[in-house]
Amino acid sequence: MGSHRNALVAVVRQELAEARGTARAVLAAAESARTEAQRRKKLIREAYATCLAQLAEARDAAKQDILRRTHAEATTLTRNVESLAALSAPGAAGTSWRYWTPTEPDRVGRPGLLRIGTVAYEAGEERTKLPALVPFLDHAHLNVLGDPGDADGVISGLLLRALGTTRPGDVRLSIYDPEQLGGTLAGFAPLGNAGLLQFISPGGLGAALDDLVEHICRVNESVLAGEYGSLSELTAATPGPRPEPWHVVVLLLDPRTTNLSEAQQAQLSRIVRTGVACGVHLMVRGLELAPHPTVERITACNGTAACDTTGALEVRLDTPPPADRIAGLCRATAERLREGPPPARFSDLEPEKIWALSSAHGLTAPIGDSTGGSLVPVRLGDDPPHALIGGPSGSGKTNLIYAWIGSLAARYGPEELALYLLDFKEGVSFARFAPGPRDSSWLPQVRLAGINVNGDREFGIALLRHLGEELRTRAQAAKRYEATKLSELRAEDPAGDWPRIVAVIDEFQVLLAGRDALAEEAVTLLEDLARRGRSQGIHLVLASQDVSGIEALWGRSGLISQFTLRIALPKARRILAENNLAAGVIPRFHAVVNADSGVTGSNTVVRLPDASDRSAWRALQRKLWARRSRTCEPPRLFDGDAVPRLPEQYRPSGRVPDNSADIGSSPGAVLGERIDVAARPARLRLGRMPGRNLAVLGTRTDEACDVLAAAALSLAAQGPARFSIACLDPGAERATARLMAELPHADWYSRADLDDMFTTLVPEGVPHYVLGYALDAAGPAYRDRLRALLTDGPERRLHVLGWWRSVPRLRDDLGGIGARLDTIGAWVALDVQGPELSPLSPQPGGPVWYPRRRRALFFDRSVHRTPEVIIPYEVNSDHT
Repeated sequence: MGSHRNALVAVVRQELAEARGTARAVLAAAESARTEAQRRKKLIREAYATCLAQLAEARDAAKQDILRRTHAEATTLTRNVESLAALSAPGAAGTSWRYWTPTEPDRVGRPGLLRIGTVAYEAGEERTKLPALVPFLDHAHLNVLGDPGDADGVISGLLLRALGTTRPGDVRLSIYDPEQLGGTLAGFAPLGNAGLLQFISPGGLGAALDDLVEHICRVNESVLAGEYGSLSELTAATPGPRPEPWHVVVLLLDPRTTNLSEAQQAQLSRIVRTGVACGVHLMVRGLELAPHPTVERITACNGTAACDTTGALEVRLDTPPPADRIAGLCRATAERLREGPPPARFSDLEPEKIWALSSAHGLTAPIGDSTGGSLVPVRLGDDPPHALIGGPSGSGKTNLIYAWIGSLAARYGPEELALYLLDFKEGVSFARFAPGPRDSSWLPQVRLAGINVNGDREFGIALLRHLGEELRTRAQAAKRYEATKLSELRAEDPAGDWPRIVAVIDEFQVLLAGRDALAEEAVTLLEDLARRGRSQGIHLVLASQDVSGIEALWGRSGLISQFTLRIALPKARRILAENNLAAGVIPRFHAVVNADSGVTGSNTVVRLPDASDRSAWRALQRKLWARRSRTCEPPRLFDGDAVPRLPEQYRPSGRVPDNSADIGSSPGAVLGERIDVAARPARLRLGRMPGRNLAVLGTRTDEACDVLAAAALSLAAQGPARFSIACLDPGAERATARLMAELPHADWYSRADLDDMFTTLVPEGVPHYVLGYALDAAGPAYRDRLRALLTDGPERRLHVLGWWRSVPRLRDDLGGIGARLDTIGAWVALDVQGPELSPLSPQPGGPVWYPRRRRALFFDRSVHRTPEVIIPYEVNSDHT
């Protein structure tokens, strides 16, 4: 007993070590990407300042007429400055006030430079205005000197740009204005309603500086904790929102009346040295700060300025922003802060580096964010292995699935993730992931997408069978390598193709509806996949509007217990535990994520982004599609409402591929498309054996004509053959005429020519096929010859492909009630009820078959144990 316990502890420790290793690798990759982004921004800022310095040198050289090539160099430099300015100060950071609007930053974006005006540069007859930018948040303190009016305009403009390029609540202001008592920057007053603005009283400067120094000490001790050099480094290295807001302290001083005490000057010096690293920034007017690398000095006078960044180049200051624009932004910021942070956007789910993660130990991707603004990851792996999603109509179920798929696809490449998507409701939710007429791109991870399959439960069964085969393949490979789970198999067989598989089945209850053989097989397959798929990297995601009435699912505790990840949308029923009422109180565009089978206490409320927007999805999909390898195949799209056309290779002018493994040495008639994952054709082998004839049964003329035409054309494409066509239904004459035009060796007979047709049916050394349209209309006079042809013809390479408009009429032609029907070795039933097929079916009472448009039941006695549903090809119908 002790040895067993020790072994179990060792296994658990190994799994924990693997999980920690995976987590460290993910964090290291994320930190490396963020560090690279920070480094790049720093280089851009330095390059901007360098280009401005070189531009000033080029201007001076041009004035002195030293070099003739100076003008060309200056032109190149101005273009470089414009490009660098656009990168350093995008959107609200660098736009002129005339076109200015706030810019919502992305989650991984970091502050850049802020515009204060323009730099005018003349080179010959050309005059260029370049943006004049200065560093601020996370970079510098600002010391604004010179004319008070110009200085106040610079400060108000920089504050507005800082607020317009950050999230609400990320910047907090403290204003010391002893002369005007806050009136100088009164437009920012609405921020006080949200706790983002504090006016320091005339006698409160010393206490305010002491509080800032204490705040810096706390950040260094508790937040940075010696592990990071600054808040900007910490923010870049960790996911989620900024851990501390920026504190901007504006000191509007009058040099004539200001007289700081020694204690205040000492505290001010401490803030200058240490504040930037801890997110504390000074804006000081009227007092010259001691030189320091973090101090950016701006001297303003008569609408112009000089600053450290622009160097010798004179800056033409922007006019101060309108007061109503300042007040409007501050009111909107305060209102948004009271409402809470905005939900994540779909683009926020995208990682900094595409396809950087390995799925060896599982799949982890966010589907939204928390009310605090941090992204909420959802995991599929050994635990939890499968997910159950529920929510009533209109609650956002499809939107959630889109968000999850997009987040996974951005993190895991096609070698790491394979998606199988099936939608049983009437709609085309998953069509966007496959190439279409409006967009030729596809999602590289998608292997199959099924839409409009609410009437084709057979396709759902085909998908589950396919996944069952994949499960067996992986289990056999794992057995060869003595691996117990996918991570071990991938380690032992690194060259193998073992991505994690995620099968999403929306409205899965349709698959389980009823008490028939399809529902029973679906439950059996689902249970096997849910139980054994966890170890082989096959994960099921089942979604439904309401699962309260699915007896087949809830009656199998062994199945439902495997779905430990539960995601409940507003008003969802029976997704979470019975005593867990969280789904009933969350608002729209929210979800409850519970990885503990829905028990109370394990809930995480997630705000969902708008992932249904086609333009946002198209941008991500095209980015991923452009990165695909040349061997990446487009996904198979099954549309239950689309009628497949007979492929060109199955026409006489086409080339039939080598399918000897399917049809043997005998010709194979293609009748329609099988409802399976591979979209294979349904074939009928016509060899020299008894019963190798086909009966098409039903009254749907177009579909009967298409089945016979597909069979004839595919047979003609495989080699020399003769065809005798007897058209006994006026409604089939047009389709028959089209078929005659394509067949190389065919004769057409009407009812009056039947004697001639039977006379010419003699062996000729090549297969001879008799196509009979409405053969039951031939009448009793021809029944004996028809029976003899059906009985003896196949051995002489004479085969009948006939259409009878009902089973009783076929039975009458073959001898009436009690007659043996062995001469019909295969049949295709159209609008014929299951019990009517009893004489031709191996199942007592006939197969369970409810006819539906463009679907047929195909049975070949030499191949099938039970009939299969096929889709007749559209060949020569009138509406084609």
